[in-house]
Amino acid sequence: MTETTEDYLHNHYIHRSNWLRAAVLGANDGILSTASIAIGVAAASSTREPVILATLAGLVAGALSMAAGEYVSVSSQTDVEKADIEREKQELIDEPEEELLRLAEIYENRGLKKETALLVAQELTEKDALAAHVRDELGINEISQAKPIQAAFASGAAFTVGGILPFAVAVFLPLSSLEYSLYGLSIAFLAILGAVAAKTGGSSILKAILRITFWGTVAMGLTALVGYLFDVNMA
Repeated sequence: MTETTEDYLHNHYIHRSNWLRAAVLGANDGILSTASIAIGVAAASSTREPVILATLAGLVAGALSMAAGEYVSVSSQTDVEKADIEREKQELIDEPEEELLRLAEIYENRGLKKETALLVAQELTEKDALAAHVRDELGINEISQAKPIQAAFASGAAFTVGGILPFAVAVFLPLSSLEYSLYGLSIAFLAILGAVAAKTGGSSILKAILRITFWGTVAMGLTALVGYLFDVNMA
């Protein structure tokens, strides 16, 4: 039975890599940075208001910064891809024979016999030379191609969702044990995020949980230490 492109994507996870990376990074940063801010301020304050204000400010600024940074970063990648494609177009006009041999060499290096590689290159060139070179020489395809708006939206939205969780903890849970509540629940949030991301991407759930909770503990622990070192009454 012939496997269609749709079947291939259904059975594999690489087509999720762009938005999954942006969403996981955004949610992780949302939980971690917002919780760290809340813990740091809570450790240096005897009232709730400064914690809420700092956490909300960090949540809003972080979401906007994450979306903008992701858009700029991925847009830069898109610019590079477009420039490479334009150069490839010109090379196909100026040096069609050399480009054909270069394509054949790529297929030969992948394991085809020289005659077969040349035949494949000729047939693909006849069908769509630019598409063949973009895919096989430049390594750009529909799955890997950068999508700035998609990445920016995924990062910003995921940061907001992640940041709302520790913000809600800072608002509603008792002030006397707020730092411990923030740490414990944030680690739980991070563990769930790691498990969901690993499940969605088809990778090891345990490894993802251990990795994300370890670095979360380090970040929040160091931020709490800063708060204790600068312990002041912010009332």
